[in-house]
Amino acid sequence: MHELGSILFLMAAATLRTATPLILCAMGGLFSEKSGIIDVGLEGKMLMAAFFAAATASLTGSPWAGVGAAIVASEVLALLHGFACIVHRGNQVVSGVALNILAAGLTVVLGNAWFKQGGQTPSLSHSQRLMPLVFPNAGDSILVYVALLSVPFTWWLVSRTRFGLRLRAVGEMPLAVDAAGISVTWLRFRAVLLCGFFAGLAGSYISIAQNAGFSRDMTAGQGFIALAAIIFGKWRPVPAFGACLMFGLLDAVAIRLQGLKVPGIGEVPVQLFQALPYLLTMFLLAGFIGRAVAPKAIGVPYTKEH
Repeated sequence: MHELGSILFLMAAATLRTATPLILCAMGGLFSEKSGIIDVGLEGKMLMAAFFAAATASLTGSPWAGVGAAIVASEVLALLHGFACIVHRGNQVVSGVALNILAAGLTVVLGNAWFKQGGQTPSLSHSQRLMPLVFPNAGDSILVYVALLSVPFTWWLVSRTRFGLRLRAVGEMPLAVDAAGISVTWLRFRAVLLCGFFAGLAGSYISIAQNAGFSRDMTAGQGFIALAAIIFGKWRPVPAFGACLMFGLLDAVAIRLQGLKVPGIGEVPVQLFQALPYLLTMFLLAGFIGRAVAPKAIGVPYTKEH
């Protein structure tokens, strides 16, 4: 019985550990999407943040300097996305894809230039990482608790504050918000900056808490999974959190099942288990995207009427 409890605890810890970057990224993306700005660039923000977190921690020896650099790097991309989509009313999906391509290339170029290790950063020591606080085997760095707190914080900010009311309104009826004398541009910029902040935390967690350094394309599509969690959760914080936990559980199970031998078949390829979270993402979106009602003005550039 004690052994079963230990297994369940470790599985729950592994689920939360793998879900943490998804939760942070999903909560950030929810602000942007609620304001009417599609953010396909979550992946790029996380990747850029992961690189600058590890690079700064390696160069300064401080993990908190790494977290700060990660947030700044992610916010720069958020501002670029806002500049393209809000100020110049560009295509939001194209802008997000461009950010992903920029991050994938720039992190490798900078990594090669600074560290000469094929785009990677040097391996980080314990003092340069955000180490577990209470349960060493559970990997509960402080960002795990931040991720858990981000869910009620996001719910409260979106559902119970004046800013949240205006944010929801600008995603549904920006013309009415403008007519009330509230700046649509400023509201949406605040939303994408909030998105950049959380994506920065998510990226820093991946490289200096979950891992001990940056490697090429290490986010591995987690930004897209976070976006899928937002859609599956119907643009609401708590259901999106549940979707992130589900993806995290599947990822944790996939890790534990690597090397499993099936009678009559033999050892199941590791790649199959690694693909399970992404396959689930496709199935869920295929089944639920038609039922989820997005903000009415999402993806539609707003032009102020004179």
